[in-house]
Amino acid sequence: MNAILAVGRYLFPLSFLLYVGLHIGAPDVGASFVPSWLPAPMFWNYFTAALILAFIVSCLIGRFDKLAAVLMAVYVLLMIVLVHIPRAAVSENDMLNIFRNLMVIGALLVYARYAARDSRIVG
Repeated sequence: MNAILAVGRYLFPLSFLLYVGLHIGAPDVGASFVPSWLPAPMFWNYFTAALILAFIVSCLIGRFDKLAAVLMAVYVLLMIVLVHIPRAAVSENDMLNIFRNLMVIGALLVYARYAARDSRIVG
């Protein structure tokens, strides 16, 4: 049973590859989420892809993975506050994104607490 459960340590960060693929494969969609008051939406789209990829790599190699998971949780919280809450009044999808992102934050924090190996910086 423990061997099966240990696979989750790798499956969870690998699931974020979907977001990297979306940001790189459909950059206009990712850029459309950038608030209008931020300049260079394509930059933010690709920057986001790079951040998510750095999180995945950190988790897979087990270096700074706890820090990476906590920072990714902060990033997702910022997405809720800066992107999805302002748009939720006019978009049902953004309301759903708020709930989905809250679940992702919870999973990231559980990963940081129980699955991450490197605690040199955080805890």
